[in-house]
Amino acid sequence: MKIVIYNIGCKVNQCECDSLASTLRKSGHTVVNELEAADSYIINTCAVTQEAEKKSRQCVARVKKYNPDADIYVIGCASEKNMEQFTLKGVKYVAGTAHKELVATLCESNAKHDLPTKYENLDYGQTERARSFVKVQDGCNNFCSYCIVPYLRGRSRSRELGDIIVECNMRSLDTDEIVLAGINLSAYGKDIGLNLTDLVKATANISARIRLGSLEINAITVNLLQAVKDSGNICPHFHLSLQSGDDGVLKSMNRHYTREEFIKKVKKIRKFFPESAITTDIIVGFPTEDEEAFEATLDFVKQVGFSDIHIFPYSRRAGTAAFPLGALNDEVVKTRIERLAALRDTLKREYLTMFIERELDVIAEYADDRFIEGYSENYIRVYIPHNSTAQLGKLYKVRADNLHKDGLIARKKY
Repeated sequence: MKIVIYNIGCKVNQCECDSLASTLRKSGHTVVNELEAADSYIINTCAVTQEAEKKSRQCVARVKKYNPDADIYVIGCASEKNMEQFTLKGVKYVAGTAHKELVATLCESNAKHDLPTKYENLDYGQTERARSFVKVQDGCNNFCSYCIVPYLRGRSRSRELGDIIVECNMRSLDTDEIVLAGINLSAYGKDIGLNLTDLVKATANISARIRLGSLEINAITVNLLQAVKDSGNICPHFHLSLQSGDDGVLKSMNRHYTREEFIKKVKKIRKFFPESAITTDIIVGFPTEDEEAFEATLDFVKQVGFSDIHIFPYSRRAGTAAFPLGALNDEVVKTRIERLAALRDTLKREYLTMFIERELDVIAEYADDRFIEGYSENYIRVYIPHNSTAQLGKLYKVRADNLHKDGLIARKKY
């Protein structure tokens, strides 16, 4: 039987999709990850924003166009939040964020399961992507006022360290980069007597470079940074979720840190890794963000000097603490996003310029008619002219020669 497993959500969702695909392939099924004609469809949904939830609903309608008679199975955060929005569309099976492994048996049930209280292991996934994602943690205890995820994923649960290392060793046979992913990676180990530093130390002997997923600043300690430096295989890239550069907005977001605390962590990172990439997420248009608060964010972004910023408009989610606060005018939010994006592009260009005529280690990930593309250890997008013979998924040393629209061109390959 041919089965499409389609992911709409985050890297953790993708890890779960890979695991389900591996299980189904072992049972003799053909599994693909793009929407096309198939016998069955498994849709792993997302509810982090209104747009993501809308895409999740629309996906059901899309697959029916490929095969009106197909069996459709819906799992993930959007179905955990509101199961009825999918059962009304006549899908065969709807689950939430728990017991996703049941989908691999294509069981017939519409029962809603309780949120899990311990880490649920799925089969080791396999991936056709150049970089492999290994899920090490699920759930979140932070309850940021804008975020629906803790209500859908449940409390933080950590995967056993030995099981992670087994999968990382297996993945390293086929890829040169492994990304450690979690809903709140910074909380890894707290429920099983470990911490993120223990995880970093345990991956030191993996024969692939390791990239850490998104981190909260409370995870940045001298012990962690020393472990990263000693490992030799952890990428010098720290994605620190900021969300706002204004203390008042941060407090109303329930983010548990201040500007001063954030910048202190950045300085610690740069003491160990002066040229590391420090990237971030920023939400624009939170209900308590007035013009003064937004200007404070712009000022703070300049102060930190992020190498890249993921910018998101605030998405009002029913059931969160921030929902009663309302929302800002769409045009105000749009204008602020444009202003922040312009600053992001300036800072990114400054960071990229530092590495012209420098050597970089690049994982070849994509190819088109002109370039083979991939990311360096410090998360710079690099374009290698197509006449090179790079193999996708493998690591190559290159010398950056010039700026590209969103990265660097490496014309010298050895």
